[in-house]
Amino acid sequence: MTIIETLPEPELLRKQMIIQAALDTILCEEDYLRYHSFDPSWGPNVSLAKIDNGAGDHLFILFAPEGTLLKGFDHESELSPYANDEEETDPGIYEKFPSTLVHLLDDAALEREVVTFCIWRETGDTSWEKGNAEVSEDVDGSSFLIGTIFQTAEDYVDFAKGYYEQQFPLAIISQIYQGLPITAEMIQTLNPERDVEEALKELALLGL
Repeated sequence: MTIIETLPEPELLRKQMIIQAALDTILCEEDYLRYHSFDPSWGPNVSLAKIDNGAGDHLFILFAPEGTLLKGFDHESELSPYANDEEETDPGIYEKFPSTLVHLLDDAALEREVVTFCIWRETGDTSWEKGNAEVSEDVDGSSFLIGTIFQTAEDYVDFAKGYYEQQFPLAIISQIYQGLPITAEMIQTLNPERDVEEALKELALLGL
């Protein structure tokens, strides 16, 4: 199974990214240190999820009425524009990229040319598509970065144990993954040092 075959339907993916952003909001007070983030109002009818490991790798996921777009960058990939003297993007990455989604990459903050893989799905499509750069998903970084979209509470707990260097209660994180409302008590249990009122304000901005 290829990595794009592991991606869920766009709406479920959106929900998972919000959940992970919510958990990171609870566990990490400093927003610039969070691994997962989500902006539901990135642009008109466009929301943006971001994965940033702080080591130079990132994954942007944009959700729009026209479709969903994943643009990833693995700084160690041979497809990195910084890996060649010309600092050029491999033309295969955006090959066959649909014109309906091009406008999603217009914002300079998305660094269109800083990319090692691109995956998309237009609204109405039944499968994800990927550019035609002739390397494996291990080489372009898609396996690594999409692997940090944790589709189960157990996977997130394993991640958080390594990233935040402590064990978190699976029961509470499972409840959040199931879509149950996040309470002050949940926040206090997950992170006793977190400003609960501030966390609840930030969670409200996520639509929770």
